[in-house]
Parts: sequence; structure tokens; C-alpha cells
Amino acid sequence: MKFVGASVGVFLVIFSCFWLYLGIQKRRLIRAKQRFFEHNGGVIMQQHMNSLKNTTFKIYSEEELEKATNKFSEERVLGRGGHGIVYKGILEDGTVAAIKKSKVMEEHETKEFAKEMLILSQINHKNVVKLLGCCLEVEVPMLVYEYISNGTLYHYIHEKNFRAHFPSDIRLRIAIESAGALAYMHSSASPPILHGDIKSANILLDDNLVAKVSDFGASKFVPNDEVDIATLVQGTAGYLDPEYLLTCQLTDKSDVYSFAVVILELLTRKKALYFEGPEENRSLASSFCTAKNDGNFLEIFDALVRDELKLEVLEEIGDLVMQCLSMNQEERPTMREVAERLEMARRSQRHTLAEERSEEEIESELAWRFN
Repeated sequence: MKFVGASVGVFLVIFSCFWLYLGIQKRRLIRAKQRFFEHNGGVIMQQHMNSLKNTTFKIYSEEELEKATNKFSEERVLGRGGHGIVYKGILEDGTVAAIKKSKVMEEHETKEFAKEMLILSQINHKNVVKLLGCCLEVEVPMLVYEYISNGTLYHYIHEKNFRAHFPSDIRLRIAIESAGALAYMHSSASPPILHGDIKSANILLDDNLVAKVSDFGASKFVPNDEVDIATLVQGTAGYLDPEYLLTCQLTDKSDVYSFAVVILELLTRKKALYFEGPEENRSLASSFCTAKNDGNFLEIFDALVRDELKLEVLEEIGDLVMQCLSMNQEERPTMREVAERLEMARRSQRHTLAEERSEEEIESELAWRFN
């Protein structure tokens, strides 16, 4: 009996120590989450949210996002990039969301994170992916965006399993919608926002192939008293503005250069960097500039584009792209001008098609009446 009593006593001591250990670990975890929350600007964000009316922005717990993504399952991965991994998540209310788990964040970025997230949450543009909320109780904050169903423009253009037929009118519309979103960010948002990593992989498409600009991991806010922002160079090879590479000064014209490469991707179905042909022509931007200067730039366009778009429209877009790719930022148009000129080109093309259809209808009607 003494042995049994001693065994029970030892068991109770071990059991008590185990629960004590779990309690200590739980308190440590709670304190760590609280430290991350405060360090990531959670208190400031909560205060700002309380002062806003009708805000739909939400601060999520780590547990909520783990549950939404099935503990960040590999099966839920939507994409991987330089700034982190994006997962498909189903939130508690049934909303399907894209949850971005970032890799790292610089100290100076952390200090401004709460303020910048609040500004981004106020962006309400039909061609910008909506920011639904964030999680701040982790070392690197996680972001929750609306889920866009049809993947990226990059995959739509380049992946073989997507539709081979990609009408030129839809390509122009996607370019116009994306340019309009960036123009809004540059000139209508307060403060203005520079995207910093424009590429086809950061433009999403919904079920109706409507463009949605996404991924603001490299974005910068323009202070009221300055236009250029000195920063560590971020972005993607093939899209980076050469002047930004030299000066480390990110401007709205840096986005214009990158967007010109996206226009070329849309119209050529070539990647920003490719490895066929001579080494000097492995950049889509440089290949196009060389072809334009040699007077044979039409050959670089996709055959469908050459068939569907009239020559004047192709020449207008070619001239626009060349201006956007200028080595001198001051010679580049603004993003608003880019959007307007693309819209004019599309209207010109559609006007011609309408006239052609009208003539065909008249001829068809006459043939029916007199035969």
C-alpha cells in the first residue's frame, strides 16, 4: 500500500509539474503575441479603427487564419513570391480570402506598418484587390485580401493550360483597367502610393477577366514634401526601371516603365525575360526597343494581335510603349496619360470594327432583299 501511495504521489507531482509547465508556456506565448501585436502597431491600429465609421477592416488572430488555411496547408498555396506565400483561406463567416504570409519585414517597415495598412484598407477601386484585414500577433504580420478566382495575368498569358485564344480587345481592356488602378494610386490616393513591383504576376483576373492590381509588398507612400523616395531596390528582373536601379529613387515613373513591360507581355505573349535567341535580346523591353528602332517592331507582336488590331492602333501603342521605356524618367508619360492613350487606341479599334460590321449588315440586308 505504501508503494501504491508513493506511486500515486509521484504521479501527482509529475502531473502537476506538467500542467505547471503548460501554464508557463501558454503565458509565454500570450506575452509573445502581445509583444508582436504592440511592436507591429496593433494598439495604434485599434485606436484608428475605433475612430473610423463603417470600416470593414478586421484584425485577425493567428488561430483564425490557421483554421482558415487548414494550418497553412501546402494544398492551400495559391502562389509563392519574393515577399512571401499566399494561401487560399475560408474565414469563419464563409468568406473566401487570400492570406499572405510574409517572409521578413525590415525594422523601419514595421514601425509604419499599422498606418500603411489603414491607408491601404481605405482604397476602394474596382481594379485594386481589396485588403480585408491583417494579423499582428505574429513576428511578421499576415495580410488578408479578397480572393480573386482566375489567377494571375502571368499564368493567363504564358501557361499552356489556359485558353490559346486571347482576343486583342480583352487584352487592351485589361491593360486599361490596370493602368487606371495605378493612375488612381499615383494621383488620387491620399497619400499617393507607388506600387514598386508592377508585373503580370501581380495583376489578378476575376471570373470575367477583370483586372485587379495586387501585392503591395514593395509599395511606398509618397510624403507630401517630396516626390522621390530613396529605398533599397526591390522589384523583379525584366520589369525594373534602369534609372531606379542606378539611383535607388523610386518614383511614379518607375511604375510606368514596369507597366510598359506588362503591355508588351499582353501583346506579344512573351515573358519579360526569355532565353531563346541572342543574349542581347533576352529582355522583352530591350528586344522591343531594338525592333522599334529598326522599324520592324510589328514582328514582335503576337500573330493574333497583328491580325485583329489595325496598323494605326499598333503604331500608337508601339509609340506609347517606347516613351514609357525611355531611359530618362522625365520623358515618360504619367500613368494617367498611359491609361487615356490606351483607352483612345481601344476606342479607335472598336469604332473601326463597328463600321465594318455595319457595312456587312447593310450588304447582307441588300443581298436578302434583292435575291
